[in-house]
Amino acid sequence: MRLGVFGGTFDPPHYGHLHLVRAAQTQLALDKVLWVVTADPPHKQSSPLSPLADRLAMVEAIIADQPAYEISRVDIDRPGPHWAADTVRLLSGQHPADQLIYLMGGDSLRDLPTWGRPLEFLAHCALGVLRRPGDAFDLSTLEAQLPGLTAKVQFVEAELQPVASHLIRRRVQAGESVTGLVPPAVAKIIFKRQLYR
Repeated sequence: MRLGVFGGTFDPPHYGHLHLVRAAQTQLALDKVLWVVTADPPHKQSSPLSPLADRLAMVEAIIADQPAYEISRVDIDRPGPHWAADTVRLLSGQHPADQLIYLMGGDSLRDLPTWGRPLEFLAHCALGVLRRPGDAFDLSTLEAQLPGLTAKVQFVEAELQPVASHLIRRRVQAGESVTGLVPPAVAKIIFKRQLYR
């Protein structure tokens, strides 16, 4: 089975996330996509995050009618900080017969040499990479830093969506509508739980 791994804080999850996952699912022939809600990301230690229970509820809402998507608790049921190298190692152990394809943006690929234990991370997965504006990188330079990387990379072509979690939080804080940015079920959780106020 080809198993997509889509990690993030999802604060909140939005239509842009769904658009990327659907494009990756089609183009990379993914049988299933695991949404990995990162409880304690190392690179966001100084940024306040919504409570994990709220972020989890929103991801459950956004994938509720998608049978090929499921939540992985790999970064929920263990103490943080949650490094991607540990996440894919644990997932590889949970799914030994499956091929893991870690979904990321081109900006993340560019920054991969700065991740914690990037070679260990690459030992457990291939990469499905969505190109983004301004994510300029030289694959040969990255290959020199991370031998074997090029063979692991598959690019995903998808029209970029003008939506980001930080913009949604800002709109909610300003009392503006988020219609068209998040599914109604996610919007309902945001307003019922008074998130981003």
